Amino acid sequence: MPIIDVSLSPGRTDDQLRALVSELTSATTRALGVSEDRVRILLREVPDTHWATGGVTTADAKAAGTH
Repeated sequence: MPIIDVSLSPGRTDDQLRALVSELTSATTRALGVSEDRVRILLREVPDTHWATGGVTTADAKAAGTH
């Protein structure tokens, strides 16, 4: 059973998250030949204060206008 774990910044709409889940499920069933009911997907929204690139949090980068 494939388990897909996706981390993303908050702010997506429910429709966007549903579309992501649908596309990931479809791609996984095609690539691995498993049925849709075997695909598990975890969506984790990580606050901008807990996400960093190059030593700078996403929140700080957004505040500085560099994100």
